[in-house]
Amino acid sequence: MRKLLFVLFCAVLFGTPASAQKKFSVYAIGFYNQENLFDYTHDKGKNDHAFTPNGSYQWNEMKYTHKLHNMATVLAEMGTDVLPNVGCAVIGLSEVENDHVMRDLTAQPELAARNYKYVHIEGPDRRGIDCALIYNPKLFTVRDTKLVPYVYDLPQDSARATRGFLTVSGTLAGEHVTVVVCHLPSRGAGSHYREIGGTQVKALKDSLLREDPKVKVLVMGDMNDDPTNKSMYECLSAKGEMSQVGAGDMYNPWYNMLVKEGTGTLQYQGKWNLFDQIIMTPNLLNKDGRKDFSELKYWKSQIFRRDYLFQETGKYKGNTKRTTAGGVWLDGYSDHLPVVSYFAKEQ
Repeated sequence: MRKLLFVLFCAVLFGTPASAQKKFSVYAIGFYNQENLFDYTHDKGKNDHAFTPNGSYQWNEMKYTHKLHNMATVLAEMGTDVLPNVGCAVIGLSEVENDHVMRDLTAQPELAARNYKYVHIEGPDRRGIDCALIYNPKLFTVRDTKLVPYVYDLPQDSARATRGFLTVSGTLAGEHVTVVVCHLPSRGAGSHYREIGGTQVKALKDSLLREDPKVKVLVMGDMNDDPTNKSMYECLSAKGEMSQVGAGDMYNPWYNMLVKEGTGTLQYQGKWNLFDQIIMTPNLLNKDGRKDFSELKYWKSQIFRRDYLFQETGKYKGNTKRTTAGGVWLDGYSDHLPVVSYFAKEQ
């Protein structure tokens, strides 16, 4: 495993004297909304007709093959700014259709070269889109997986079904780490439904900590809300400053990227939103200026950007380059940008 890990000297990254010669292993954790990663055949019981050869997207084998290659290219590059030969240990995904898609995705040469495996559990979403997770088995070992359902609280919604919370427990850097991958209800559904989702994810996180107080929990996903919105800041209790994070809270490093830097992961009418987030429990933090990496601790986060992910010309120049826009197939990527968080541990 050590050959796969990017070794960093403490003097460069963590401000301790060069004479200390401490070495750190760094692990990248990512999330990327795949924007309609469908195959081109109909799944019984799912409203996926638009992604068939006769559907509105005229989705066919050629477009599907291009989409797989494009997404694999991005996923393989995520984390390589810091870990050029390794990339991410774990990446959460949203908007993937089924197990067939995940098999085809991880079989792409860019991902197969690192032997990425996947976790996917078929969910109840009527469109057929699920959350999933890919991981490098040399860096992350899966212990347990489950899909925790999203539960509506209003009687009139009882017949509806949407994406649950994919919960994957495993070992990273010799420690118990659990990743919860989310895709909260859309903006069109109203903020109430995302606030319910934030409350339920917090309850899930709390239950994981009751089972093992030492587990380090990462909640990630397309939240369809910004870090400043109630679903995140209040219901999930994800704070933007480490000093604000109490025992029952979480830390959201994306808060200040949006508020202070004015940047995000997707655009709407020329304005950035930051719906794609990776949020963590306090036991992953070095608070009060400490630089103790004897355990796995948070280092930094980035919105992953490459020129090819953006429109270079035309009316939407500077926007993310989608697969399809305005009914035109662009052979692009996603309407969202990926995000990556880095964690370090002293060797």
